[in-house]
Amino acid sequence: MTAQDRSLQQYQQLLQLNAASHLLRIARRVGLFAALSTGQKTAPELIDQLGLRPALAHRLLDALRATGVIEKYGDDFALAQVTRLLCQYDADLGDELWQRLETALTADEAPTPDIERYRNAIAATQWTHTRTAIEAAEMLNIGEDRAAPRIVDIGCGSAVWSCAMAYRDSRSTVTAVDHAAALEAAASTAQSIELGERFSTIEGDPLSVSLPSSAFDMAIIAQRLHSESLAQGSELLERARESLNAGGELIVIDLFETDSDAKLGEAMESLKLELCTNEGAVRTATATERQVMAAGFRKPQFSYLPASPVQMGMLVARKA
Repeated sequence: MTAQDRSLQQYQQLLQLNAASHLLRIARRVGLFAALSTGQKTAPELIDQLGLRPALAHRLLDALRATGVIEKYGDDFALAQVTRLLCQYDADLGDELWQRLETALTADEAPTPDIERYRNAIAATQWTHTRTAIEAAEMLNIGEDRAAPRIVDIGCGSAVWSCAMAYRDSRSTVTAVDHAAALEAAASTAQSIELGERFSTIEGDPLSVSLPSSAFDMAIIAQRLHSESLAQGSELLERARESLNAGGELIVIDLFETDSDAKLGEAMESLKLELCTNEGAVRTATATERQVMAAGFRKPQFSYLPASPVQMGMLVARKA
């Protein structure tokens, strides 16, 4: 393929991506997604219910099928499974967040952080990292090299990461630490894999809630450290160290800065952190290693998680 061919291909892809984006938003605004959320409907039923022009509506339905957001069974249209997965934090396809970016770019003052919404959104969508969490548990060889671990998940969100580890070893336990809304999601995750009495919670701000001292073998901080300022992140790490027994291990899982040119996920997350947090940022593995060692841990081992579509990495460090 010549350079000219690649440019023409990218040109077509750019226009198609933009068009598909508009089609999704139009379908949402005219109520098509809401109408299909209650069950399958024919094109005439949708046209009548929503007051749409028939010819254009048929074309729109065909285009939406091509994007994969709706499906057709006989004469009936239905939401695709991927569309049903949209939760309250992304049901608007992220429009509220990106409109904030547009406003913030030219505003005289920095945007007011909405850290609570940011973390609630992570808790609500953390299940999308389930496959990567299982991979992390396999890489740590939970149940063999790390047998019967007592795990504390600090700032747990929906506890996908710690529950994936506990699932590999029936002798392990998880103590999830976070605010009430996140703990509700975490309890649901634990229930879904039948952890039962092996799962417990401590409600409160992970930066200030009281944790038992020297009580755990592993402390997990997943998708949390980089949303804090460096000072608060260090406080979080020190609290994790205090909760670990002698020789206990810290597991940090987060999005780490890469040298790759193809890093859309990293760039998007950086924008979210800038908009929604005070001093959060996607940081390098090297910078995080220094931060972890300064908090009283030995030199960490770092690896990317290949199953992650957004370059998640895992850093493992033993308590000094």
